[in-house]
Amino acid sequence: MDQNMTLEKRIAAELYSYQGKMSVFVDDLQGRTVEMGADEEFETASTIKAYILAVLYLQASRGKASLTEEIEYQPEHFVDGSGMLRALGVGAKLKVKDTATMMIICSDNIATNMVIDYLGLDTINACIKELGFAHTVLHNPLHFDRYEKLGTTTPRDYASLFAQVAKGTLVSAEASAEMLAIFRQQHYNTMLTHDFPQFYLDCEETGEPELIWVASKSGSMNACRNDGGIIHTPYGEYVIVLMNKDFHDIIEYDGHPAMVYGARVSRMIFDQILACEGKLYRN
Repeated sequence: MDQNMTLEKRIAAELYSYQGKMSVFVDDLQGRTVEMGADEEFETASTIKAYILAVLYLQASRGKASLTEEIEYQPEHFVDGSGMLRALGVGAKLKVKDTATMMIICSDNIATNMVIDYLGLDTINACIKELGFAHTVLHNPLHFDRYEKLGTTTPRDYASLFAQVAKGTLVSAEASAEMLAIFRQQHYNTMLTHDFPQFYLDCEETGEPELIWVASKSGSMNACRNDGGIIHTPYGEYVIVLMNKDFHDIIEYDGHPAMVYGARVSRMIFDQILACEGKLYRN
């Protein structure tokens, strides 16, 4: 029997009692990865919004989209769910970048439909493939009363997106920096950070240096609970993606088993990275 307590084995042991399926991809951005079900396909839920943001910046870099152009909230963009634009009402006008920012930081569904309409569904999917995300697709706009699926992706694709942002290679260094700034403002990262020492996450209250920060995009629907992004530590950044499906409880709440077990796995990886000074494994 192999007695080595590898990180993968410790994660598997943690998930032994989890009544669902979790896939994990971690990249320490120094050539080491942890891959557990990395090529399994998952419903994207709102994680597809990160890909849409990347496509927007790609098209803007080509002059085929403008971040400063104004777009208008039309009746056909309405959808239930997360976001703030519904409070502004039909007819509200925002710059494209502001709309895309709302799409990410508060996962605004109406803003997402506005950006999809602005870019075009076919263009979004073509650009997703061009950017190298071969197993990711946006199936349709957000209309939960009409469509059962929103998008499909894999942990490997999603981790690749954030690894490129971290390295400054997604579209361009400038575009990556702007997208990173948006992802850092994203409000919903409970799965990644719930079990982190909160002291490190609230430098405004403690007055201590900002040692840990997160740039991420989560997504939840009946069929999935997903999160992924960049975790900054004093030793550098790493990328983590956790995707969940095949659980029985479809209600969304912070104590959902996918959130609880995801937070445990995220803390295990966080502790490993700190113990190895920014690496998944010591040389």
